[in-house]
Amino acid sequence: SIIKPAVAAHGLDIGIITTASIVNSSGGIQVAEWFFGDWKVGGHGITDVIKALSESVNTFFYVYGGGYKETRGMGLKGLTNAFKSFGVGSKLGLDLPGENAGFIPDEEWKQKVKGESWYIGDTYNLSIGQGDLLITPLQAAEMAATIANGGILYKPHIVKAVKDTSTGLTQNIDPQIINPAAANLKSISIVQKGMRSCVEVGSCRSLLLYFAAGKTGTAEWSSTKPNHAWFIGYFPAVSPKIAFSVMVEEGGEGSSAAAPIAKRLIEWYSINRP
Repeated sequence: SIIKPAVAAHGLDIGIITTASIVNSSGGIQVAEWFFGDWKVGGHGITDVIKALSESVNTFFYVYGGGYKETRGMGLKGLTNAFKSFGVGSKLGLDLPGENAGFIPDEEWKQKVKGESWYIGDTYNLSIGQGDLLITPLQAAEMAATIANGGILYKPHIVKAVKDTSTGLTQNIDPQIINPAAANLKSISIVQKGMRSCVEVGSCRSLLLYFAAGKTGTAEWSSTKPNHAWFIGYFPAVSPKIAFSVMVEEGGEGSSAAAPIAKRLIEWYSINRP
């Protein structure tokens, strides 16, 4: 579910989603004999994009990600563009060895590797960050930072400067832009409101004492072991100073396992980097 802000931002950018877009979340959607559910039994009721991000409403992203009945969705191509715009699916160029590219599945890959066609259910799963999508903690933090700063995807780096000991000259490592507009500012501002609402009234309420913005997530990866718990966010919610991602392997729910760690991070930062 931490991918939902990127989906929402791109959907807003291309006009598939607007502030007037709503769904009635009653627990999920039915397609033939297959059911795609919300995490909340009985659903979330009438939902717009702000509420969809705040409460992580799957049905909203099924409908506007894959399309449903008369409502046109982004489709696999639109979702793929959303992920790539925010740096998912390729190496970001971190100045440390071992960076992983993550992975965005598509029809050709599924047919080649699994010997199966791509179904609408695959698109629904992809629209909420499930299925065969792989995202790294670094990419998740980059996505949070991109939303926080208004839509600019920067190349991540650890080294601040390099000093030549023989000459005494110092070369500063300046920020490099990968994508100057992952989404336009109007779309980003709507997503920011959704992530702020997540802290105020949604699934991120453990950070309510802090003026932060965030998004919880739960990654299903095994049929026998607990889910991975995710949380991404930034602080403060206006003029942010830091962005972060937290992933707890086999931690269960993002709201109960990962969000409290983010809270401790913000507490430390508030005290030590005022």
